Amino acid sequence: MISSDSPFSRSPAPKFSNSFTTRIFSDVAGDITIVVDGESFLLHKFPLVSRSGKIRKMVAEAKDSNNSKLELHNIPGGPQTFELAMKFCYGMNFEITTTNVAHLRCAAEYLEMTEDYRDENLIARTEVYLNEIVVQSLEKSVEVLSTCEILPRVAEEIGIVSRCVEAIAMNACKEQLVSGLSLLDCDGESTELKGGCVEWWIEDLSVLGIDFYQRVICAMGRLGVHPDSIISSLMHYAQASLKGIGKCQIWNPARMKSNPTMAENDQRTILETLVGLLPSQKSSNTPLNFLFGMLRVGIMMDASIACKLELERRIALRLEMVLLDDLLIPSVQTGDSLFDVDTVHRILINFLQRIEDEDNADCGYESEGPGSPGHGSLLKVGRLIDSYLAEIAPDPYLSLQKFIAMIEILPDYARVIDDGLYRAIDIYLKAHPMLTEHECKKLCKFMDCQKLSQEASNHAAQNDRLPVQMAVRVLYFEQLRLKNDLSGSSGDGFLSQRISSGVPSAAMSPRDNYASLRRENRELKLEISRMRVRLSELEREQMFMKQGMMDKSGNGKTFLTSLSKGIGRIAIFSGPTGGKRQKSGRKSREGKTGRSRRYSVS
Repeated sequence: MISSDSPFSRSPAPKFSNSFTTRIFSDVAGDITIVVDGESFLLHKFPLVSRSGKIRKMVAEAKDSNNSKLELHNIPGGPQTFELAMKFCYGMNFEITTTNVAHLRCAAEYLEMTEDYRDENLIARTEVYLNEIVVQSLEKSVEVLSTCEILPRVAEEIGIVSRCVEAIAMNACKEQLVSGLSLLDCDGESTELKGGCVEWWIEDLSVLGIDFYQRVICAMGRLGVHPDSIISSLMHYAQASLKGIGKCQIWNPARMKSNPTMAENDQRTILETLVGLLPSQKSSNTPLNFLFGMLRVGIMMDASIACKLELERRIALRLEMVLLDDLLIPSVQTGDSLFDVDTVHRILINFLQRIEDEDNADCGYESEGPGSPGHGSLLKVGRLIDSYLAEIAPDPYLSLQKFIAMIEILPDYARVIDDGLYRAIDIYLKAHPMLTEHECKKLCKFMDCQKLSQEASNHAAQNDRLPVQMAVRVLYFEQLRLKNDLSGSSGDGFLSQRISSGVPSAAMSPRDNYASLRRENRELKLEISRMRVRLSELEREQMFMKQGMMDKSGNGKTFLTSLSKGIGRIAIFSGPTGGKRQKSGRKSREGKTGRSRRYSVS
């Protein structure tokens, strides 16, 4: 309540009644009736014309000066705010708060309650409250700004909106500085304590409409609020505004084709605006689960193409950090596959373009070392895509073209071994038994038999779903590898051949020479990675061999004797347990229960 010595107070006076026709003084008859949005106020001319320029002009222009009746249209705040303005004219007590100051300021502008008619008029009083109380507080600025959403354009014209927006951004910067200093002072405190008292204003901003919220976030970015704080605010706003979207739509794609409601259009606008507000700095760390959540909502709500492409581009920047569950995006297209493979395909294209751009930007050879971030990211993504292919392979509606498109987009050097790819292909073949022989060959040609581990080769050699030519190739390369192991060769000749082929030619341009050397360097790194995998397999097999030699020493059988028999029947080199694995493999074709589940759908 405004006190008598406050700049927002007046001396006590009779109060308004709540009747439809309001009388200020019951003992003094009113001499003017003012109608505001259908509600009549029986008032007195003198206190009104002494403070309101608009009412003074209307009274002067009225024909009947004895008992005038005036109508005010579209007054900001309606009858409630007009009643407060009339209380001010009569000198009655009332309180200016954050919930009514914007309405009062706009109504005072409408009624022309300026200093030209009376000192310390309503415009001046509300301006003092805005400048001395509202803009000094982030919380109060948010409260006032939220009330401006239902006001006409006059709130924008007199600068209430812009002042509140700038005040919120400026106070957020101050809070950021204070929080930073407090974190420096409490180095010994726990992480939970440090993180719990930062950016308390994030929740407050969620009450704003999307238009005002967009202006606030833009002002914060311009004034230097940390991108992580902005991202946290965007996440909280999205959670509050888009909660519950898609629960009924995700398995009802036909509904999305009908005419969207106004609420759905508003939510689509909110989604597209929030995506446009994401910080563009590379240092910003937007959580991947948030990006995927927004992408899923954007797909379900049929957001703009630019919005979805921007989310896909941001995901591709850190695709090597994505989890498999994030990529399993449900499809909303009727009659299509269960998963949105096209979206994942576009994300993968963006990722490969990023890797290529980073390679082209490198000016030296240091980035192509064994610890190259680009190559390491590519290997991680290769494993991720192989796991993704294995997850979507059982989908009976997944076309062969889409499945092959996901396989062939990755370069050869993205996979050290093809075990994951073989597993995905095997699952697809089992889930799609109607594929023709030609289609099976077309699918299996993307698998390199030389890059299969011994366990995968053992499985592939007994897999009756593979084309006969593929099984023969697997057996051939496995026999060749066994021969190299017996002769002591470790692929040095192949490695030296690649090294010699990487010598740049004088007839090539420097750019082509660099590209050739970089390609050969990748192949050498890939070969080294394969040799490491093979070395680990040999070390494991050596332990099996030692154990087998000890077990069979009493039966007069030597390791070389059993090994020669294994080669004679083109068996897989897997130690003394190889016979058991082969037997169980045969049994799996007959009984369906003894088969390993690593490479096939049970």
